[in-house]
Amino acid sequence: MTSVEYLGQYRLTQSDAYFKLGRDSVLLSRFCTLRRGWSVCDLGCGIGSLLLLLSQREESLDRLGIELDPGAAALARQNLADNHLRGQILTGDLREKRLVPGDQFHLVLSNPPYFRAGSGTSGGQARMDDTCSVTDLCLSAGRLTRTGGRFALVYRPERLAELFAALQQARLTPKRMQLLAYDLTKPPYAVLVEAIKEGGPGLDVLPVHYQTTPEH
Repeated sequence: MTSVEYLGQYRLTQSDAYFKLGRDSVLLSRFCTLRRGWSVCDLGCGIGSLLLLLSQREESLDRLGIELDPGAAALARQNLADNHLRGQILTGDLREKRLVPGDQFHLVLSNPPYFRAGSGTSGGQARMDDTCSVTDLCLSAGRLTRTGGRFALVYRPERLAELFAALQQARLTPKRMQLLAYDLTKPPYAVLVEAIKEGGPGLDVLPVHYQTTPEH
């Protein structure tokens, strides 16, 4: 079954067969640095939600999404077309180097499955990273991002050490970070991180963002 959600002037068609728009994607789209005319790439773009959310902030973008699931990729193409937005959605494995030439994007971003494979955490197999590790994700982002470009993602706080090691391996330097929590009584459940390719030292830690609706 399909449904429609309106993001400002944009219409997002969703399906029960694929992950729907969640609060984490909304927060990631607001957190990342974005400039007029930038080329942006969403790794594991799903139905294209993040590309539409970024377009709310800046319509003049060169958009690319990479999605492994053909059905989700087809819906992402439909969402771009329905909103008359320029862009391309590629169906394929984001780790495949031949899919997209490297060193070209101002901004790469991702809302990936962020639970460790076999962790037993609720949410189902689709939220586990056994098919694409954080190292795989960061290496792909590092390859695609131009020097001085940015990679932004949402991840798990308890896995920050793994994430930072993977970013370093990909020549991506963490520069901005913000923890997400439901309220003051609960520990953070997620973290937003933005890294710069070949960036210098220094990390800006923003105040914790509190929310009341747990979504992913």
